[in-house]
Amino acid sequence: MTGAALALVYFSAIYFVPEVLSIISKTFSVIIPFIIAALLSLLMEPAVNFLSAGTRMSRPLAVGLSMLAIFGGAGLIVVLAVFRLVKELIDLSVTLPQYVKPVHEFILYSFEKSKVFYFSLPPEISGRINESLGTITGALSNFTRSLAHFLLGFASALPEAILGIIVAIIATYFFSRDHSLLVKLWLGAVPEPWGEKVLKVVREVGHAFLSYVRAQAVLVSLTTVQAIVGLYFLGVDYALTVGLLIGFFDILPVFGPATIIIPWAVWSFISGNVAFGVKLIILYLIIWVVRQSLEARVVAANLGLHPLAVLAVMYIGLRLMGVPGLIFGPILLITAQAAHKALKGS
Repeated sequence: MTGAALALVYFSAIYFVPEVLSIISKTFSVIIPFIIAALLSLLMEPAVNFLSAGTRMSRPLAVGLSMLAIFGGAGLIVVLAVFRLVKELIDLSVTLPQYVKPVHEFILYSFEKSKVFYFSLPPEISGRINESLGTITGALSNFTRSLAHFLLGFASALPEAILGIIVAIIATYFFSRDHSLLVKLWLGAVPEPWGEKVLKVVREVGHAFLSYVRAQAVLVSLTTVQAIVGLYFLGVDYALTVGLLIGFFDILPVFGPATIIIPWAVWSFISGNVAFGVKLIILYLIIWVVRQSLEARVVAANLGLHPLAVLAVMYIGLRLMGVPGLIFGPILLITAQAAHKALKGS
């Protein structure tokens, strides 16, 4: 019996579990616009209730005005940022040759010096250098190929992403407009007490997830503002463009602000601008220290969790899943906490 049970567990882990995970992944990718719409409607609910109850406005009109205010405000901010970004990119394209010229001269100088050094080396050392260069060239070739595949996949997925955004916006309106009707239909279809319990769990998880997103938005915004202000103080001509780029990389946990600042500082040291390189390193250290010291506290404050618990799940997630665990660890924690809170309250 024990052997049969172990065999069943083994075959389930090898064949059944991967299939189930694949089905869940495909299902999630299909319903993700509706999940986003449900979360957005939950986010808009206080504003919709205020307009419909406080001003006696019809709910469809209140939903429409709330969506216009939220999406319109976010769109206006994005448009203004894009206009400023385009202006700085145009200016950068005009002055780019003067930045590229020193790089080109440095590469030529380094190449000439390396040729003299290379031909003076013993054959066995030069052979190893050739092998190392071949390895580096192969790695760069693989990276270029992977980057090309990524860009091709991104471009091919863009129409589908735009369609998903449109579906999410339309679904947000109907989720919010027919909120009461959808709740009644659910309670009528699912027997008590499970219908109400599931609704409580969904509400708690939704509120907790939005709180987590708000916490991450605060941290990314803080990093972006620090980068822009710091670069302005350093006299960088395109502080807004570079600061927004640093903020974008801060969203990606695999990369982070170091992806921009550290190579920039290294190049400053190589090109002889040591003082500017030191200032960039100091700016990065400030951004890193502020982020590390506030991340657990901000997430905990928005979710009502102890900072130690948030820090623990982030560390465990990092050890078990790598860098993605820094995101999924807190998400799993808030989901478990919200579900426990909802079920306990019921």
